[in-house]
Amino acid sequence: MSFIEDVKAKAKSKMKTIVLPEAEDKRTLEAAEQIKKEGFAKLVLLGNKETVEKDAQSYGFDLSGIEILDPKTSPSLDDYVATLVELRKSKGMTEEEARKLLTGSNTYFGVMMVKKGDADGLVSGACHSTADTLRPSLQILKTKPGTKLVSAFFVMVVPDCQYGENGTFVFSDCGLNQNPTAEELAAIAESSAESFRFLVGKEPKVAMLSYSTLGSAKHDDVTKVQEATRIAKENNPDLLLEGELQLDAALVESVASLKAPGSKVAGHANTLIFPNLDAGNIGYKLVQRLAKAEAYGPMTQGIARPVNDLSRGCSAEDIVGVVAITAVQCQLYD
Repeated sequence: MSFIEDVKAKAKSKMKTIVLPEAEDKRTLEAAEQIKKEGFAKLVLLGNKETVEKDAQSYGFDLSGIEILDPKTSPSLDDYVATLVELRKSKGMTEEEARKLLTGSNTYFGVMMVKKGDADGLVSGACHSTADTLRPSLQILKTKPGTKLVSAFFVMVVPDCQYGENGTFVFSDCGLNQNPTAEELAAIAESSAESFRFLVGKEPKVAMLSYSTLGSAKHDDVTKVQEATRIAKENNPDLLLEGELQLDAALVESVASLKAPGSKVAGHANTLIFPNLDAGNIGYKLVQRLAKAEAYGPMTQGIARPVNDLSRGCSAEDIVGVVAITAVQCQLYD
């Protein structure tokens, strides 16, 4: 069974309700039809019911049985407005401003559904920026207790690949933190290891990536990764984590035996931590496009409830996969 089929099977075992705020996007409607057919999550599409149904019909999609909710006419709107005012009163939020946000942004309304327990998770970003997805999430849901940093990762599934966990990897941070400090990089590594363990069901082997391997180069950028490695190991002595490592040393046993002999991670890494957002974003897109990999994400880690972003270049099938992963993440909160 493939990674995503395994995730869908887990999602089916304990069905969750996922909000899709972007019902104006054809890919969302196509994904919704597919999710309904496969039956691994309950969905709520946000938008004008008549418009959404008309669009679906014009595309030839069957949305029968899927809830379509218009924030402007929702019976929960007044309650949501009062809750948002209370949550943001220290920032001067008024009732008028709260109502404008909740009726003007489906994402704000969807995140409030998750906050109030009317849905379990949310997936957005097919036609909105990461900031548009994460801003309401951080304002309304806030961070998970004990979380040092909210970060973003991709689950990468590479066909016919001998590396990682049968070609499955977590790449992080590829979507949120531009230039993390050593402390932040360590926190990203810790969260990413947890995400790999939970989603893939295997032991994470974490590589802290650099253009240097174990001191082969000297630069402040290398020192940062070395310090992040030290912090992460100190905080998680049982975690299989190594750094700093060049990518080939992290993945290829023959290279690892030369550059990092004796390492339990080098040559076997399945969780790759990039030193900054430039490297992470370029890295995942190279693998996605050149290796024809499935790229699920950017998934968030560290928010109080599952809210996940999508790349604006995503396909309907990508949305299906991210919804499945989000549904499984929701099971952690039972």
